[in-house]
Amino acid sequence: MNVSRESFDVIVVGGGHAGIEAALAASRLGKSTLLITMETKALGRASCNPAIGGLAKGHLVREIDALGGEMAKATDQTGIQFKMLNRSKGRAVWSPRAQIDKKAYSSYMVDVCTNQQGLEIYEGEATSVISSNEGTKITGVMTRAGRAFGCEALILTNGTFLNGLIHIGNESFSAGRIGESASVGITESLVALGFETGRLKTGTPPRIKRDSVDFSKTTIQAGDQQPEPFSFSTRDFDPPNEYCYITNTNEKTHAIINGGLEFSPLFTGVIQGVGPRYCPSIEDKVVRFAEKTSHQLFLEPEWTDANQLYVNGFSSSLPEEVQLNSLRSVPGLEKVEFIRPGYAIEYDFFPPSQLKATMETKRVKGLFFAGQINGTSGYEEAASQGLIAGINACRSIGGSDPFVLERSEAYIGVLIDDLITKDTDEPYRMFTSRAEHRLLLRYDNAHFRLAEKGYRLGLTEKALYEDVENQKRLASKTETYFNSTYIKPEIINGLVETQTTVKESQTLANILKRPGVTVADIQSILPNWVNDLSPALLTLIATNTKYSGYIERERQQVERLSKHQTMSIPDTVDYLSMQAVSFEARQKLDKIRPETIGQASRISGVTPADVSLLIILIKKIVSRETR
Repeated sequence: MNVSRESFDVIVVGGGHAGIEAALAASRLGKSTLLITMETKALGRASCNPAIGGLAKGHLVREIDALGGEMAKATDQTGIQFKMLNRSKGRAVWSPRAQIDKKAYSSYMVDVCTNQQGLEIYEGEATSVISSNEGTKITGVMTRAGRAFGCEALILTNGTFLNGLIHIGNESFSAGRIGESASVGITESLVALGFETGRLKTGTPPRIKRDSVDFSKTTIQAGDQQPEPFSFSTRDFDPPNEYCYITNTNEKTHAIINGGLEFSPLFTGVIQGVGPRYCPSIEDKVVRFAEKTSHQLFLEPEWTDANQLYVNGFSSSLPEEVQLNSLRSVPGLEKVEFIRPGYAIEYDFFPPSQLKATMETKRVKGLFFAGQINGTSGYEEAASQGLIAGINACRSIGGSDPFVLERSEAYIGVLIDDLITKDTDEPYRMFTSRAEHRLLLRYDNAHFRLAEKGYRLGLTEKALYEDVENQKRLASKTETYFNSTYIKPEIINGLVETQTTVKESQTLANILKRPGVTVADIQSILPNWVNDLSPALLTLIATNTKYSGYIERERQQVERLSKHQTMSIPDTVDYLSMQAVSFEARQKLDKIRPETIGQASRISGVTPADVSLLIILIKKIVSRETR
């Protein structure tokens, strides 16, 4: 697209999920913003699986929405199947997931970005960053066409495009993803400024022709009959419920794969980058879990009425012939035909210990990284980082305090804190197990936790914020009612199953706390004003009530830990001179240079004793500096 001006407040490089959230946030916060992308119509392209959300990832999408981001709205508008995962487990780990129409999703994002006031789009390739003050302050970016754009803040969201290299069997070629050019120059530009870089690998499965599948040999997987939307602003939600299908590999499949390992770039040493531990290729699974005789595969539609299915669980870089032969040994896929084979891709990343919690680099002021450039995997992780980078790029220009979410406030806070304090030697993926305070950080209360922050930032709409505040008041009123309303024993015994007969009146709250009892069991005795609450709000209230003791315990734990967690560490601290601190801790602290005591305490190799000494030494330094 034609761009007439030469300078912007914020420039975002890359039009993936991180870049979109960063660019929309910056422009919505009133900053002139330029989004540089190789292809406008590829904005928001779901390059791998046609799904948004999932375990822990669904929490991230809800939080992005509560803070004023776009991913949840796009998912609700373009989703073709919605499902709540982990229903058999505790409410803290329930996570929403949606299959999306990936063409419609990208079109939605193109429409939003091209119509966003204050946001311009430039089709081209950024090849180097421009800086001043001996490389310590960002001033702009140079493109392949030789055009330079100036800026106050630059956000790099290059995904897998930095020196991307695709592998299919013995064949390797340069690409950012299949059919799209790699980005060359940015890595070299950053290395020249002193940044440390590394190499990671990810992969994608084959796409197959739907009409070549015998679905009678597969198991149908439908979505929820009463699905929940991702966005808290979505009303009248009635999405499609398209089927996915399940089948399984077998011993014959594994034998074919094992027979082709000599042609696998993963096992011949051609691929040097480290792949994702929790989403391995099929050949990696067959070798690592040799005792397993089968692995589950999900056949997922990529868009409405598509004659193209995504084979989830069969990521591979084996030669196309080996991929095809092995899949034809799977029930239902005996006559399967490829649209394209799976492939692996290696790309450059920058270890995120080089970042502040704002996503700004420690080395160059005004330079921000977000997404796979930081070693993460997943659309949702990328979008979360992009949103925070966009917010903080604007705040850095205006001189406002940085916006940082704590681990106890959001999964986004957990994600970013993990990135900047832990060693990233493989692609990072969010899991519920990474969060210490899961009951406080449920998917269903993200708007209660974060809508006010989004509103104060200027991203969450006033109407939504006021609606959330009203829901909070209703929730508080209802929880008080549950805790103060006593029910006679004969009514309780008639409503819920108990091991022993209840002989005394109990509050509604205590009834809800009984194992297996849900709000549906007591709705017949609730007043109309309670039953008139939306099912989502009523379930949230019941969850708060049922687990109130555990929730309060977690809140108290957060308060105890926060005393020193948020204590700032001056960026001038000389860790190597702190002889009282262990040698390993000094090395790790000097490399990562944490911004707070909380971050320092989570660095591998830094012991509680080291942290205690660090607190004392920091207090002495601050005391000297303030005299």
